[in-house]
Amino acid sequence: MSSETAAHPRVTGAATGLAASFVFVVMLLTALALWTAIPVGWLWIGSKLATTQFPAEGPYAVVGIGIILTIVLDAWLIGRLNALYMRITGTNRLAPMRPSWLKSMRDSGGAAGTTTVVEAVMMGSVLLAGLVFVGWFFLLAGSPLPNQ
Repeated sequence: MSSETAAHPRVTGAATGLAASFVFVVMLLTALALWTAIPVGWLWIGSKLATTQFPAEGPYAVVGIGIILTIVLDAWLIGRLNALYMRITGTNRLAPMRPSWLKSMRDSGGAAGTTTVVEAVMMGSVLLAGLVFVGWFFLLAGSPLPNQ
């Protein structure tokens, strides 16, 4: 990809912007599955395969191999969605969003390093997964202390 395409995305209309936003949200949900749905789903499958409380290596191997293969498939899907986003918008970069009160009076008008879509998606998915974990921990997990 040329630096011109990365620096200056083509002009987009409302439908193109809506399509790009939809692809971005699907990428975010797919990346969020890396930290939530994939591990929990394979642990659930492994629990259904185990016949005792202390199973042999079989269910553990299924869970480990299943998680790895599903994460590789999920990463491939994120890459395909990124390529679709690039076809829709003409760039893989997000517009820099620096508030004017954070700018120095000596800042030049040129855009410094901008964030790619995949970077934003992965950072957003990690933050969302952290929020989900904190919510579960404080609201749903219950106390580990015995009731007295």
